[in-house]
This record gives sequence, C-alpha cells and structure tokens, in this order.
Amino acid sequence: MLFVPLAVLLGAASTAVASPMNPRALPTPVSAATARTYLASLTVEAESNSPAYDRDLFNHWITISGSCNTRETVLKRDGTNVVTNTACAATSGNWVSPFDGVATTLASDLDIDHLVPLKEAWVSGARLWTNAQREAFANDLVRPQLIAVTDDLNQAKGDKDPAEWMVPLSSYVCTYVRAWVHVKYYWKLSVDSAEKTALTNYLAKC
Repeated sequence: MLFVPLAVLLGAASTAVASPMNPRALPTPVSAATARTYLASLTVEAESNSPAYDRDLFNHWITISGSCNTRETVLKRDGTNVVTNTACAATSGNWVSPFDGVATTLASDLDIDHLVPLKEAWVSGARLWTNAQREAFANDLVRPQLIAVTDDLNQAKGDKDPAEWMVPLSSYVCTYVRAWVHVKYYWKLSVDSAEKTALTNYLAKC
C-alpha cells in the first residue's frame, strides 16, 4: 500500500494539485449540543445478536448514478483531482483519511467505512428491519455514515463502538462521535450502557 505522510505530500505537491489537500467532509453531523440531546433520547439496552448477524442482509454497494456505485461515489466526494474510467472506478486522485490524517494517491488503499458498522447496527436494532431498510442504511449518503479511510484502520475498527475504539486523530474525535450519535438517532438504533457512557464523556469535551 502506498501511504504518504500528509506533510510530505503537501510539501511535494506538483502543479497538478489545484489546491491544498484537506480531508473532505462527510455530510455535516449535528452539533455537539444537539448530539447530547439526541444521545439522551436513545434507548439504552444490551446488544442482541439473535438472529445471528449476516453481512449479506445489508445489500451494498448499490448503483447511485449511471455506472457509479456507492463506494465510487464516496471516493469521488472525499478525494481531490479524482479521475475515473468509463466504469466509474477511480484511476487516480488524492485522498486524506480523516481518521488518521494519512494521505494516499491509490483508491485501492481505501475502504469506505460505515461509521456505525453494519454489525453494530444489527445488534442495535437493524436485525428487526426489512431488507430494504438495511440496504438504505448500508448506502446512506445523506447522513454522516460513509467515509473513505485507510483500509488497515477500517479493519482495525471492525464492528467496534466508541466504548471499544476511537479514531487516532484527536482533532477528529468530536466529529466522529457527533456523527455516530446523528446516525444512531436518525435510524432509531439503541446504545448499550458502556457505549452511552463513552459517548457522553467524549461529547462533554466537544
């Protein structure tokens, strides 16, 4: 994988880069104050994995426009100078993973993170949804739910909630927890007690 420290990449930027690269924003999450209000209203209950989680029940990635699917749409949104082929696959571009500030020029180095992971959604209520609802959640481009990040970091996160894992870039923590609560509130997902405590503590510092 080709990862380049952001400072190095910016220092070596050529004339092909039209503007300094900054992490592109996912849809703006609610404010910290609103997130605290939302969090207070969420149902607190233990997670349930009965029936057992099956990733195939969350259909993704779906076609968004023309030949572009959800992944390709997020890559174009989150990158700069992104060039795609006729199949809408990104062939070049510049991306900065907002979770860790790592820059890359290879789309293959990136995963599209479900900010609230699919399994987390399942054990928090999505197991009771229809397949259509799960598909809408897995491809939600309106809420702050999908974001391009370094693949190894996404894999390290897995299906962990904020009581178990947090983004390593401290300047992004508030954005992450605001987005987490925003998504859980919109989709009427529950939180477990440890998760709520962690979110409460993070939001108190925002």
